[in-house]
Amino acid sequence: MERVVRPEILDELPSDDPRAIRSRRDLRWINTVLGNERWVEKQFLLAGGARVVELGAGEGKLSERLSKHASVTAVDLAPRPTNLSESINWLQGDLFKLANDLDGDVLVASLFLHHFETGDLVKLAERLLTFETLIFCEPWRVSWGHKFGSLWRPLMNDVTWHDMHVSIDAGFIPGELPRIFGGSWEWTETTDWRGSIRTVGRRRS
Repeated sequence: MERVVRPEILDELPSDDPRAIRSRRDLRWINTVLGNERWVEKQFLLAGGARVVELGAGEGKLSERLSKHASVTAVDLAPRPTNLSESINWLQGDLFKLANDLDGDVLVASLFLHHFETGDLVKLAERLLTFETLIFCEPWRVSWGHKFGSLWRPLMNDVTWHDMHVSIDAGFIPGELPRIFGGSWEWTETTDWRGSIRTVGRRRS
């Protein structure tokens, strides 16, 4: 499957739109089923580090989880969630304008990098060379992922249903993210039967 990046409906809806609110609720239980946040937290604890940056923090759930262990900076286009812990530093704005100022020990992104074309990810990678560890959890781009996701259709609204298939088509296969982010890190990758590809890069000594 060739990688194809298309717009997702949720990214274009006002945050208070009822369809957007429902879709964000869908995404919370989907994340729980996929186990993404648990996996990211486990990898962060294995990596160690006092400072972590999360790209595409959304509602801040993963940042809240990581803030129990380290100082967290969360980056997103959306404004700071009203109930977010005050200990978390929230940066709102265009990631590509903020990237040069991001600094920390560990960089994490969960279901975020697939929103970008490969060329944009290469440019982003060039600005993130200061991090010791990179932890990414993204959609696994496999054809059967569409059929597997269809089993959940009765539990989703139209926005989540559309965006799920767009996300799979824009996801990654083994080896793609290591090639994009380059040889400054030693990479390990695994795929999960629930449809995730999980990538960890540790800076070469």
